[in-house]
Amino acid sequence: MVRRPVAWIVTVVLLAEAVGIAAVNWLLGVVVDNQRMSLAGLDPDVMATSSKVGAVLFGLYFAFCALVALLVAVRDRAPAGLGRVLLISAAVVHGLLGAVAWGLVGPEAFLAMMVVLALLVLLLVTYDRPRDTGARPAGDPPGAGGAPEPKPTSTPTGDPQGRTSDTPNITRTAPTTP
Repeated sequence: MVRRPVAWIVTVVLLAEAVGIAAVNWLLGVVVDNQRMSLAGLDPDVMATSSKVGAVLFGLYFAFCALVALLVAVRDRAPAGLGRVLLISAAVVHGLLGAVAWGLVGPEAFLAMMVVLALLVLLLVTYDRPRDTGARPAGDPPGAGGAPEPKPTSTPTGDPQGRTSDTPNITRTAPTTP
């Protein structure tokens, strides 16, 4: 199947993004700090510090998303809870970044964001289906649902009327006339 390889690819891509985004934001902070640049009168120290904080936060965010994808790849199970929310939010972020990249950078950056978005969606969707036909659907809690099992039928034991042990023993008599 393609589930595990996709999870491994998503892990590598998200780790590369974590390092890349952290490095670019940190570099921008260093450049602003060294050049003493100001944008619309903002304090250069605040701009440099906020860029470096953003580098750490975005790097950690994508690193946590990569960790979730790694756990999915190793365990071969669907992400649950916070991990699923992280991967869904990463997909949304890539969709938004792709829209912005089209206008600011060009179609190549847009396509790169859409490839990562497609990988994230593929990871989330392929683990939603049960592996085999005997598996429970995703929404069923353990021990619930499903069709009731049929009762075993007993064979009649010499009863001429074909009654089983489940059939009540009622005898019909012909009405009597006075």
